[in-house]
Amino acid sequence: MSLEIIFEDTYLLCVNKPNNMLVHHAHHSRNVIEETSLLQLILEEKGIKVFPIHRLDRKTSGIILLAKETQYVSKFQELFTNNEIQKTYFGIVRGFSPESKKIDSPVKGRDANVHKEALTFLKTLENITLEIPVKPYDSSRYSLIELLPKTGRMHQLRVHANKISHPLIGDPKYGDKNHNIMFEENFNCKNLFLHAGQLEFIHPFSSESLILKATFPKDWNIIFDKFSWKNPLN
Repeated sequence: MSLEIIFEDTYLLCVNKPNNMLVHHAHHSRNVIEETSLLQLILEEKGIKVFPIHRLDRKTSGIILLAKETQYVSKFQELFTNNEIQKTYFGIVRGFSPESKKIDSPVKGRDANVHKEALTFLKTLENITLEIPVKPYDSSRYSLIELLPKTGRMHQLRVHANKISHPLIGDPKYGDKNHNIMFEENFNCKNLFLHAGQLEFIHPFSSESLILKATFPKDWNIIFDKFSWKNPLN
């Protein structure tokens, strides 16, 4: 598998993470140790060790920032903590989602008993009705959405999409199984349709203003083509 590098300088490596790839192996994940993690792939392809600055779910594709030295991590993490980085995600959801919506709803943290404040802004970019039945209806409806998370909780966007009854397609945990199966059977798409598409920030070391974009995976391009939807990153 070859790595798509989006940006690189002395401090930072920014890559496009594929779907279904761990950023790094946790100590307890003995059962998946045979899988190549993103950090291992970077080590194999570039011969360098890097340090994650933020998280990206295994199932989510898209842009991730990695520091080239441990001492650089905290300076980049401050951008996230201080809300000085604009994260733009894209998703495909079941149904016709609202034109725009503020989703202000707590999400369970890594400690499953504790809910933490979580805020996401949603905007609908495209929608479509297909003459393909999905139980209990004779047709099926989908929307392309832009998601701007203002907090960074675990599974936040997946939980928030489900919370407003527009779950993400391909989400095995919070999604709609019938619609996931439909996408797999009709379009051969079984990955989660959640993509970290863009990051916008001022580089804390070089003061450069950066807008970094991660191209969509193959599944997305299949759907853009079939649904005649405009690629929002073009």
